[in-house]
Amino acid sequence: MNTATAAAPVDPRQFKTFAEFYPFYLGEHANLTCRRLHFVGSSLGLVCLALAVWFAQPGFVLLGLLCGYAFAWVGHFGFEKNKPASFKRPLYSFMGDWVMYADIWRGRIPF
Repeated sequence: MNTATAAAPVDPRQFKTFAEFYPFYLGEHANLTCRRLHFVGSSLGLVCLALAVWFAQPGFVLLGLLCGYAFAWVGHFGFEKNKPASFKRPLYSFMGDWVMYADIWRGRIPF
């Protein structure tokens, strides 16, 4: 008989501050491939933002959002096997994406 029980899922809406949320966010991105896909999607998003400014074409911003979220969601559903926290905490998740992106560049999080 298996007496081990699974931990209850954490509801990301319980966090009152981003500082409380970020460790949870990192735990949702433990898979290296998922993090890499986030990094690529965020990088493409920045390229699209630069193109939007350079060419004065706001449509590139939408393309950047599409790239960023598409890569992230493939990482979550295909590799991390979880639902993106952005479904329940969109602002904190968006902030987490960019803090994690910066932490990857700084070498604080493995890439």
